Amino acid sequence: MTTPSKSPAENFRPANKRGAARLAAVQALYQMDVAGTGLLETTAEYEAFRLGKEIDGDLYREADAQWFRAILSGVIENQTFIDPVIRQSLTEDWPLSRLDSTLRAILRAGVYELSKRSDVPVPVVVSEYIDIAKAFYGEEEEPKLVNAVLDRVARRMRGEGKGKDPS
Repeated sequence: MTTPSKSPAENFRPANKRGAARLAAVQALYQMDVAGTGLLETTAEYEAFRLGKEIDGDLYREADAQWFRAILSGVIENQTFIDPVIRQSLTEDWPLSRLDSTLRAILRAGVYELSKRSDVPVPVVVSEYIDIAKAFYGEEEEPKLVNAVLDRVARRMRGEGKGKDPS
């Protein structure tokens, strides 16, 4: 007799404060994209009501607020650089506009860290955003797409990555 397998959520590593900040930044980027809220308003809302707070009975993990702000503002300030980088890493039949808002937010945050935060090792950035993708999508195709795109970006930006360079 086999034991039931764990759900994908049960297989995740617990997030540290930076990991929680990354997740919150992705959620905030999603909110900004969908609701059209601004950077200052969204940052203030998350810091006052979400980071480390209880919402509808769920306790949000304590997050590194400075890291959260850095990712959020970094993505917004560099979006005209980040979006073309993502586009170059997608296949021609998958334009950035075809990706849902959550996936765009994950990729934008990951590309920001890879391009502007050389103090964070590539494997950390890639694995953190794959974990975030798994939290939203489970074991579907999206985490694999996040892995592929961030790996391509890492190879181009930092000369690091696991995949082979396209010839």
